[in-house]
Amino acid sequence: MWEYEHGVETSATPEAIWRLWADVENWGAWNAEIEKIEISGPFAAGSQITMTPPGDDPIVLSVAEAVEGERFVDEARFGDLLLRTIHRIDRVEGDRIRVVYRMEITGAGAEEAGPRIGPGITADWPDTMASLVGLAAR
Repeated sequence: MWEYEHGVETSATPEAIWRLWADVENWGAWNAEIEKIEISGPFAAGSQITMTPPGDDPIVLSVAEAVEGERFVDEARFGDLLLRTIHRIDRVEGDRIRVVYRMEITGAGAEEAGPRIGPGITADWPDTMASLVGLAAR
């Protein structure tokens, strides 16, 4: 298994973060790595998100879990590999929260493929998350 986690603390409310997450069609407003995005239904477990990075082929993500105001999990399969991203809101203290993204790459060959592909996938997370919490805090 390969894993990576990044978190950012903010005074934005969990509700504001959730509203931005649930508004999939507008993820490009805070994620520069999205050229086009669509969701097959409501922002809920079982829906599929088709996300196209600039100059790349579309990536199909399945929403595996969605707990309003707390977390959502998306998964992408590439052959024997499963790329699972957990997006969560942790309460810190007072009116502060910590937004955390965690990627886990599992399956046959994950030990070799994870270190090769994982850092490229997660490289933009600090900038993306800073944009997300900045927009949510307005």
